[in-house]
Amino acid sequence: MDRRTLIKSGLAAAGTVAMPAYLRAQSNRKLSILTWNIADQEALFKEEFADFKAQNPGVEIEWLDKKGPELPAFYQTQLVAGTAPDIIDLQGMIWVEWAANGALLDLTPYMQKEPDVAKLYNQDYLASFVYDKKNYVVPFYIAKTLLFYNKTMFKEAGLADAPKSFDEIVNFSQAMAKGEKTGFLTLNFDWLYWPLMQMNGVELLKPDMKTPAFNTPKTIEVLEKLAKATASGGINKIAWTGRWVEPNGAFASGNVGMLQAHSASYFFVKGQAPWVNPDTLGAAQNPGNWSTPTNHGFAISKSSKNPDLAWALVKHMTGNKWATEFSVRRRILTGNLAADKVGLDKVKAEDPLAHAVLLTQLEHTDKMCGNWPLPNDAQVKDAFWAEIQNAVLGRKDAKTAMADAERAVTRVMRRS
Repeated sequence: MDRRTLIKSGLAAAGTVAMPAYLRAQSNRKLSILTWNIADQEALFKEEFADFKAQNPGVEIEWLDKKGPELPAFYQTQLVAGTAPDIIDLQGMIWVEWAANGALLDLTPYMQKEPDVAKLYNQDYLASFVYDKKNYVVPFYIAKTLLFYNKTMFKEAGLADAPKSFDEIVNFSQAMAKGEKTGFLTLNFDWLYWPLMQMNGVELLKPDMKTPAFNTPKTIEVLEKLAKATASGGINKIAWTGRWVEPNGAFASGNVGMLQAHSASYFFVKGQAPWVNPDTLGAAQNPGNWSTPTNHGFAISKSSKNPDLAWALVKHMTGNKWATEFSVRRRILTGNLAADKVGLDKVKAEDPLAHAVLLTQLEHTDKMCGNWPLPNDAQVKDAFWAEIQNAVLGRKDAKTAMADAERAVTRVMRRS
């Protein structure tokens, strides 16, 4: 049974799984919080929790952390058991499925009661956590895609600056392809490749958010260009077959001209690539300033017996004081305006290139795409992506692939 099946069926079966021992008999002053693969911040969380407990005597906090592949299934299991953690850190658009299925608490009333809390955050990032006009999630840490480019390879190919259009991405890729060298890579999971579509005016769905809109001559043209560049070596095939380690590792090798990825890739690549420095690596917005976000945020389980206390802890962890500590210690952006200013200033003094990368995350936040609030996001993504792969890897011609994708996505939307 996959995660989507669990989400869809789990709520109906609530109470059928035994409660784990560490969540039994929660007191009226106990909170549990589940985070997503961030165990390296144990020291910071201990400080945050101690501060919160000092302000709220008698409160107990249980912290759990799970790796990305494990967290969704774990959370769903707890939902089924009726023992869901009070607070959960959710990534990307996975939260929409749980919000639509009634698992998450609507935070809108809390924000309406305390309007100054909402003002702490970047409003575009905060708005990305809205479904059905209700806010279910508060930003924890944020990231969106940008274009990294190898300045050395650009110089060798006679290219002066980052591409300003989709056609320039393709043409630059071809210009840098030589021997083992290729011109372009993209991360592809969670719609991270979507800026390539958006900069061409391709829309996934019509305004009703139910009907496919992508099967157009323009989409076919875009896919034909990508397929041609991939076949010739301009675009590295790992762009369509890898996930995280593979494309980042390929770019770190120094043999790929451009990488369309989010800011976290910088730290991964730098750790593997001694060639990376401000003279050799550039960071720019995608053409048209389009980007796809891949954010983390805190939600509260609707089943929480202490929702007000959970809300207080969420505010505590994402407020100015502790969001600033998080930003500074982990070199990450939090969506908290004051915290990110302090974090950026510190990074600028220590690592000007990292500062340039992170600065892109706060620019043009009104041009984020690929983050539709769809309860069936994962199913739509899987149906569509399979045919994108077929087209760009030459398994099908683009026209056939898009016709097949339209049928597949239509079936998904009808089932929802």
